[in-house]
Amino acid sequence: MTNIKTYSFIFTLLLSAIALSQDIHWSQFNDNPIYQNPANTGQFNGDTRFIGNYRDQWRSVTVPFNTVSLSVDTKPNFNKNLGLGLLLFHDVVGDGKFRTMEAQLNMSYLLKLTADSMHSVRPGFNLGLNHRQFNADQFYFDSQFDGTQFNPALSTNETFQSERQSNFSLGMGAVYQYYKNDRFNFTGGFSVFNLNKPNQGFFGATVERDIRTNIFAKGIYKLNYDWDLVPGIQFNIQGSYREFLIGSRVKYTLINRLGEYRALYAGAFYRNRDAACLSVGMDYQSWFVGVSYDINFSKLVPASRLRGGLEIAIRYIMHRFKPKKIVHRICPDYI
Repeated sequence: MTNIKTYSFIFTLLLSAIALSQDIHWSQFNDNPIYQNPANTGQFNGDTRFIGNYRDQWRSVTVPFNTVSLSVDTKPNFNKNLGLGLLLFHDVVGDGKFRTMEAQLNMSYLLKLTADSMHSVRPGFNLGLNHRQFNADQFYFDSQFDGTQFNPALSTNETFQSERQSNFSLGMGAVYQYYKNDRFNFTGGFSVFNLNKPNQGFFGATVERDIRTNIFAKGIYKLNYDWDLVPGIQFNIQGSYREFLIGSRVKYTLINRLGEYRALYAGAFYRNRDAACLSVGMDYQSWFVGVSYDINFSKLVPASRLRGGLEIAIRYIMHRFKPKKIVHRICPDYI
């Protein structure tokens, strides 16, 4: 391949090389639970849960990175201990529109450790189909310089063996939960993804997708009548990459009576040697909306100017109407 003429292409290639060995990540990590751990599938109060996540990053540095994730999980009527879920995400990086698209099937099963269900363990499994591609036509090459200016009509004189690559991945995890009530509980989990180390190489070379290990813990602790503390911690390991997040939200319940429920959230999280993540959110009946922003203080600060990424999370939990079964007693004839 000839020398690349623009720095943007070099930057994109570097970021793409990083992306080949790392999975995407989220600042609102507890608001994308299936991606965090397949055992989180079905781990909620309700019947069906819909979640959407959006992240826009590095807008001040280069072409912004955009990630969209959609998931749905449910507990089927024939077995409420079973959790079934589907997760889809789409990620676009840099000038060459380096795309990552993945569909994941997830399954979990609830194992009650005590009769009152206060202690439980939920193992889970994950099967993903991953597709990656880039668009070489978006780059600039020396051969397209006509002596005076760049001419996109000229041939690049480059031949790429492939601009697309597809593979599948396997993952599994387990989650432990101590649940006393809605305002005092703890959840912790461990999971591993890409166990089969799928090949993601584009140019004949084998580039394995490293195993990603995720450890997380979260909970809720009642402070007083209206206020709760909602701490969380997560640790990701993937190849040489390490990500450690820790922080907490505070929750203020506006109303919770007679079928009405509203609450506000505000908090901050710290990503080790990278960013501070500030977040706000709101519960409204069965809906939740959360917004966060990363303030970057890594070595990229000269280019990022402290600007990291905007992230939005939306959740809706469906509760099916369950009519009470009324048994009519038949009075005996002699009454």
